Amino acid sequence: MRRSGIPGEDGTGGAPGTPDRASELGWDDSLYERGPAVPAQRSAPDAPQPRDDGGDGGDGGEPPGAPRAAARGRGKPKPRWRRVLVWTAGSLALLVTGVGVAGYLYLEHLNGNLTKKPRSAGSGDLEKPPPNAAGQSPLNILLLGSDSRDGEENQQLGGARDLAGGPVRADVQMLLHASADRSNISVVSIPRDTQVAIPECTDPDSGETFPAVEADSINNALARGGPGCVLATWEQLTGVYIDHFMMVDFAGVVDMADAVGGVPVCVEENIDDPKSGLRLTAGESVIEGEQALQWLRTRKGFADGSDIGRTKAQQMYLSNMVEELQSSASLTNTGELMDLAEAATNALTVNNELGSVQALYDLGTDLREVPNDRINMVTLPWQPDPTNPDVTVIPDPSRAPDLFEMLRTDVPLDDQDAEPAEPTPEETEEAPDPSPPAEVAVSVLNETGSELQPPVDGRAGVLTDELVRLGYTQAVTDATTVENSPTTEVRYSEEADRVDAEALAEALGIPAERVMASPETEGLALVIGEDWREGTAFPEASEEPEGERAPDEPTIEDDEIISGSGGDSCMPVNPVYTW
Repeated sequence: MRRSGIPGEDGTGGAPGTPDRASELGWDDSLYERGPAVPAQRSAPDAPQPRDDGGDGGDGGEPPGAPRAAARGRGKPKPRWRRVLVWTAGSLALLVTGVGVAGYLYLEHLNGNLTKKPRSAGSGDLEKPPPNAAGQSPLNILLLGSDSRDGEENQQLGGARDLAGGPVRADVQMLLHASADRSNISVVSIPRDTQVAIPECTDPDSGETFPAVEADSINNALARGGPGCVLATWEQLTGVYIDHFMMVDFAGVVDMADAVGGVPVCVEENIDDPKSGLRLTAGESVIEGEQALQWLRTRKGFADGSDIGRTKAQQMYLSNMVEELQSSASLTNTGELMDLAEAATNALTVNNELGSVQALYDLGTDLREVPNDRINMVTLPWQPDPTNPDVTVIPDPSRAPDLFEMLRTDVPLDDQDAEPAEPTPEETEEAPDPSPPAEVAVSVLNETGSELQPPVDGRAGVLTDELVRLGYTQAVTDATTVENSPTTEVRYSEEADRVDAEALAEALGIPAERVMASPETEGLALVIGEDWREGTAFPEASEEPEGERAPDEPTIEDDEIISGSGGDSCMPVNPVYTW
């Protein structure tokens, strides 16, 4: 069975407190209803099964997953994000290469377990930047998980059997950036319903080409060309070249946990969630089999019942699973080691360049020495989507571009005042002068409407005339658009067009951060947003615009970063779901 995604969102849930979207999302609440039972493996013989009625203790026996820390010699729970980066690479690659005693043919068998696809399915692609002066290059990896219901096991794990065979969404999306000198790692996750432009993509399996879209939920990119389309979407959004992608499925995560003998988790209070069936006592428990599924599917029982709480619980599960993989006695047991190798390689879908055990091992070796306290994760700063604020979100225009710039210039999350990496000789070459305005083709689009008001009639024509007055005699009005945009932007397609786009923005008084890469744009495009409904001079920002940060404020606040150096060890429990 081919595997394709993990459940949950790792910091990528929609806006906290927003209404449920049961009919719209792959991760609707039907996932968290109790599905067909998957037998627990290696459970304690005397552990009673969860009560179907969600009662308050049943026959008084110890609830499933009761703490086993003492029996296993555990101390204090490990930091939540310790080695989160290697759950799909370093430790798993180390494990599968450790079965070399089974011989070359067995390694070839493991290589065959891996599902391999092209790195990018997009119509445009960034070029990998040259190494720095020391010959070092940063490494960017896109970690994905989908809501696929293909296969009986994935349907048991995810529920919602009616979604089998339908469009697959990538509800877990994290960009892992390892610095050029491998001194630190930054992980950026994105809310699953963030509205972004998705480029034209061609599905490598079917050959079908999907046209570009101006705005769609980023988790829909997977259905428009596979993981290579998600990678192309992230590159377009961030301007960051991405070297690899990795994707695993529902069943793969649990299979690996069972192969290693269970995963420790921790809750602050007793929890009983009748939707998922999860019932645990306060403190640490070791879960596997059915209980692992219940933990991964629980949403209402954690914190405030939002996707953010579920996300943190899944992060705890994944990082602790890596701890188990690294420290398990299975590493000295050939039979169990081979089971782990099977589970790991069956779970992974990777780009072609990572399509072997050796390549995964090399990658894991490259990343394994990054200190725990220099591994930091943040959720992409977001704002409610002005066109649908109760359901979808957009990247925060005042902070997201600066975060992307930090990734591009190799500035770590935990040292935002650090100087950007020194440019290479290629990057220090003098930038070309912009083209004469009369030689620059510009399309002008009127996207000034919103849910509350229609677009301003003739707005594109007014600014087309203004551009002609400024010397842009090839400016034309594009009357085909029906989209709305909350902000005005200047978009360009090729990197060579950037300097002309910046000159155009300067001519109109548009801030430099509104200049955006867009491979689907022909030439340059001026997109007039809701924030510029009148006049020919771009409106000046107020001295203290609401929602914008002061110049001396950091791009990411300390309390927004989840660090490998530690933090809260146990999940808070929704008071409604305690017992």
